[in-house]
Amino acid sequence: MDKNEVKLLLKELNLHPRKSLGQNFIINNQILFKLISEADISNQDVILEVGPGLGALTAELVKTAGKVIAVEIENRLYDFLQKKFSDIDNLKLINGDILEIALPYHNKMVSNIPYSITGPLFEKLFFKKDAPEGILIIEKNIADRILYTENYKNFSRITVSVNSFMKSTYHRKISKNAFYPRPKIDLTLIHLFPREDLDPLMFHDEFKQFYLQFIAGIMPYKNKNMVNAIYLYTKRYMNNPLNKDLIKGILKRLNLKNLKVFEFNIEQFMELGKAFYKLNLP
Repeated sequence: MDKNEVKLLLKELNLHPRKSLGQNFIINNQILFKLISEADISNQDVILEVGPGLGALTAELVKTAGKVIAVEIENRLYDFLQKKFSDIDNLKLINGDILEIALPYHNKMVSNIPYSITGPLFEKLFFKKDAPEGILIIEKNIADRILYTENYKNFSRITVSVNSFMKSTYHRKISKNAFYPRPKIDLTLIHLFPREDLDPLMFHDEFKQFYLQFIAGIMPYKNKNMVNAIYLYTKRYMNNPLNKDLIKGILKRLNLKNLKVFEFNIEQFMELGKAFYKLNLP
């Protein structure tokens, strides 16, 4: 599907692409082939596609997947897709907000995802037990943070949160010209796998909520040492912040040096999260 075909279909549907919904349609077949190739799809796979739009990627997915679940929030696009794929048996179309609906089982997610909801979408789909693989086109800025390699500027809470639950093995820059409308942001194709070595506590809802808040709370102080960062975090959220000696004691018990926040690795963040969770912090 090229740019002219996309523009014609949108005109027929009386649809103007909405930035708020991340409606940037793929107009380059090579991008589709890259996604499909990286996903390595078999007839045993159940694929989730978020925001199928005009169905360019969907048409390729249904050729090899055992089943495809495509979630489209836009009513007119959903109606269009129902007609377009009316004779396809291995496709389940869902009209709804991906962040609001319950999803059927799937073991891979292959999508050009709406860039504005990357954070909450990751939390819903990947920060859980039996998470799917993710073969995704996302904002390059976010991909750079996920694929953090000792670049202080790229270190952020998404660095820690995503890598606490998933691991990445692949990324490739994607041209803006492969989409209509042409997005203003740079894009990256990334492949995420669920981690297999996690403590079951990571999937406990109460702990997960605390852990993500803990990471978000100390990240504004990423250039401070960990004791000061945790102290400032508790000072902000508690009437009585934790004593620095107590924080130092916990680090010592975990055999952790009082380095700057961005110098800690993912396993160390998880150990810290477990230790401070036991203190019933907010």
